[in-house]
Amino acid sequence: MFKRGTLLGISLVALLLAIVFSMSLVSTVAQDTPPEPTAIVSELGTGAIKISFWNGLTGSDGVTLNAMLADFIAENPDISITTEIIPWNTLYTKLQTAFVAGSPPDVFILHASEIPQFASYGVLKDLSGWYSANGGWFPSDDISEVTANGVSYQGVPYAIPLDNHGRGLWINKGAFEKAGVDPEAAPPTTYEGWVALFQQLTLDANGNNAASPDFDKENVVQWGFTVSEWPRVNFLAALAQNGGSVLSEDGSTVTINSEAGVKALQQFIDLVYTYNVSPPEAGFDSWQGFSAGAVAVLPTGSWFRNFAVDQTDIDGAAWPNFQFGEQPAAWFGIHNWMLPVGLEGEKLAAVERLVRWVSDNQVAWAASGQVPARLSAQAALDPVNYPSNIILGESFSAYGILDIQNVAVQEMYAALDPELSAALNNQKTAQQALDDAAARMQQVLDRNR
Repeated sequence: MFKRGTLLGISLVALLLAIVFSMSLVSTVAQDTPPEPTAIVSELGTGAIKISFWNGLTGSDGVTLNAMLADFIAENPDISITTEIIPWNTLYTKLQTAFVAGSPPDVFILHASEIPQFASYGVLKDLSGWYSANGGWFPSDDISEVTANGVSYQGVPYAIPLDNHGRGLWINKGAFEKAGVDPEAAPPTTYEGWVALFQQLTLDANGNNAASPDFDKENVVQWGFTVSEWPRVNFLAALAQNGGSVLSEDGSTVTINSEAGVKALQQFIDLVYTYNVSPPEAGFDSWQGFSAGAVAVLPTGSWFRNFAVDQTDIDGAAWPNFQFGEQPAAWFGIHNWMLPVGLEGEKLAAVERLVRWVSDNQVAWAASGQVPARLSAQAALDPVNYPSNIILGESFSAYGILDIQNVAVQEMYAALDPELSAALNNQKTAQQALDDAAARMQQVLDRNR
């Protein structure tokens, strides 16, 4: 546990230095990047107890949450909420600056991967007392073990989980039928099985599939798969499936360039350049490709649900994540409620009421496309309206993997992402890309140890 006096002061100095460093990184790589959009601010209610709330839910999930907050205000008219929806990358820096200035919001939502960084600064409130294991209201046994691990840092829970959001597959049933493949068949469980399926589903302008000797790879009209959306989380899943890891067991060494790591990345490279079942990573819009009927199997996130339902006329279905290795794995993250360490009194009580109300009504959160974190809420979902939430939620609980718990995880990922792109665009071999990424990630890890 962090002490509140001198140690907190030291932590805030460290936080200030981290902000300066992160801003210097941004200035060197984003000179030609347009400015981030401004926050979307909503004023809910007129109650005398005013809560400030920041989050990065800029999609349909933010709309869903604001609707839930309006219902909360209707039942709690003594509270009013000022909600700021801020793009995630901007939110991280703005929140760090607010902590240094001593003016953080009363409550905010961050991913589980940010907990180690902010907890290490000593600025997050210990929420142990809110969990039923310690006499609180949140049922400790109503979340999966991996979710429970994700909301804690060094054994202390600093968050109340809102959801499990992560990766799976969306299939276009019409594309399956066009290729003569039964969309009701069980998904493969080996890399070879997936390759065979993707080859059947990839069609050229003459109707030949990618397994045919007459296949024209220069005139593909339907792709079996696509590697272009968020290669990192696809790679992390395949890495785990092949028995690899990002870090050594003691956390001291970057291990993505292990034999398992190279094999995992090569599997994606081969889908593009050996089997011709996916376009290269650069320049392909996978969501638009799916909505246009040009992608048969789309690896994407639980958040795709509302786009699929509201903005396409594709007859689709959700599948669990691909399995390219010996064991299944699916990357997922957690949106979490967190509080500043200094929040007390009337504001703390009001925020606790808010978080508890939303948590008790997590079934409604499924309308965002995400999977409610509480297992009881998942079990209560309507399978007709929320099949993807149910299918993906079960996979996250059974074999989901989270980002590594490290204070520098985002900086390490910033070193990894361009190397994955280089490999997927045939600019580097899998070994070269992962060796280069591992070297820079190791520097980050050593500097932050």
